[in-house]
Amino acid sequence: MNDNVSHPSHYTYGKIECIDFILDKELDFPLGNAVKYIVRAGHKASADKTVLEKQLEDLKKARQYIDFEIEHLEGKR
Repeated sequence: MNDNVSHPSHYTYGKIECIDFILDKELDFPLGNAVKYIVRAGHKASADKTVLEKQLEDLKKARQYIDFEIEHLEGKR
């Protein structure tokens, strides 16, 4: 059974849940979000996008959060 609030299927497939990895590695917000979008890429359904379109969107979101972290570390944010 899928729990869309506490344990959504697009984060719980595999051996560990995405949030457990993020917390264990003590990732900050931008890096935690990047991991979240990478993990769910190709696994989260969308009513208005194809699987490929949604996968590309999630990977672009992950890239954006990595760019936010880089800008922060470079003192640009």
